[in-house]
Amino acid sequence: MDLQLLKSMANGDENNTNKLHIVMFPWLAFGHIIPFLELSKFIAQKGHKISFISTPRNIDRLPNIPSEFSNSINFVKIPLPKVDGLPKNAEATMDVTNEEIIYLKKAMDGMEQEVTNFLEKNSPDWIIQDFAQYWLAPISTRLGISRIFYSIINAWFFSYFGSIENMINTNNCSPPKLEEFLVPPKWIPFETKAVYRRHDARWMVGSSHKNVSGVSDLYRNGVTLIGVDAIIVRHCHEFEGQWLKLLEDIHHKPVLPTGLMPHVVQSSSDATNESWILIKEWLDNKMKGSVVYVALGSEVTVGPSEINELAHGLELSGSPFFWVLRKPSGSGNIDPIEIPDGFEERTEGRGIVWKSWAPQLKILSHDSVGGFLTHCGWSSIIEGLMFGHPLIMLPFLVDQGLNARILEDKGVGVEVPRNEEDGSYTSDSVANSLKLIMVENDGKIIREKAKEMISIFGNKNLHDKYIENVIEFLEDHRRMWHGRGSN
Repeated sequence: MDLQLLKSMANGDENNTNKLHIVMFPWLAFGHIIPFLELSKFIAQKGHKISFISTPRNIDRLPNIPSEFSNSINFVKIPLPKVDGLPKNAEATMDVTNEEIIYLKKAMDGMEQEVTNFLEKNSPDWIIQDFAQYWLAPISTRLGISRIFYSIINAWFFSYFGSIENMINTNNCSPPKLEEFLVPPKWIPFETKAVYRRHDARWMVGSSHKNVSGVSDLYRNGVTLIGVDAIIVRHCHEFEGQWLKLLEDIHHKPVLPTGLMPHVVQSSSDATNESWILIKEWLDNKMKGSVVYVALGSEVTVGPSEINELAHGLELSGSPFFWVLRKPSGSGNIDPIEIPDGFEERTEGRGIVWKSWAPQLKILSHDSVGGFLTHCGWSSIIEGLMFGHPLIMLPFLVDQGLNARILEDKGVGVEVPRNEEDGSYTSDSVANSLKLIMVENDGKIIREKAKEMISIFGNKNLHDKYIENVIEFLEDHRRMWHGRGSN
């Protein structure tokens, strides 16, 4: 046992000694920041201290946390340096276009010195970090701080990258060819439908190239993993658990699922929200299970032709729909989103186009919703399946294509057919997919399979146990690994 721990116990302050100081440091995207914040709350509930690092504007945009966390979660604002190519006041992916994200990574690299100063001054026990901060490895090793990599995306996406060497080599060797991503990687030992298609494989090829930050995205991931003591993943053994074992086999490090962390649907704050009152009134007038909820995430930029085909597809389907259609906040001078002339008039009463923020969880929990047309972000998938909704899947980038293929193979949804080369889709393909999921007899088995997913995705007790296991791991291994160098 650690000598310092023995002395503390002898002095009667064992409880204080067992409390950890953990730094949480997510990538600058709210799809990452929010899961890191949720995990922070779970850890803080066990009496541990959290220092949550992000930029000033991102922290100011976070939802208010309950007062019970005021003494246990400390938000640390570290300014984002100015970088040529990054729009003014842009501090998150939602503030920029897809093409400008590379400048955000370069700017985040400029946070290194301020982060180092904070770590030197505060000497935390653990850092739980994201993929982008590859420069943390030598700093944390020098300071004797244990590190965990937190993948807020599922296990199959991260398994797709292969070994650390495979990731790091993308910085120096020829990047992989697009064709390599059209078949399962050779290191996956079991059959899987998790493959990219030509139109979404280009993202993987791009992530293998050096960008303006001087490194490739895969290199960032690889160097991040070199010195971590463990990997935690927003996943669970009950859903495609073999991928967790594969991650462990690939990286020879402990891999701990955090569970899916299904959010608790707020009833107090949202119930009086003016937007929700109007939305609920509309949903209350629709038949049970008849409405398809349509949302493509807050950061996907959808082109005019894609919007048109989606609109005409919703119209052709004949199903009631609630479509959340917002211009991404980082789209700058891009023209406002326009839907086809007369679309809203022709679908009046049957459908609604909502052009501001909408309480997604509250909508998905409503009895009249019976399906979810989604871009297949992992958080959206979790939120759809925790209520047992079958999925109409329209993936665009990153992990979304892999998610769609695995979920279709699991029988809980259908992917909208697209052109393999350019990813285009037609109104007919949207309408046919929607009708299959919402009304046709052939879709009944998919609807039933999706309902079965409630027992996994909606099982709060199951996922709370996973979180408890992760917290126990942090508590048990802090002393064992404190001060250990990289592998």
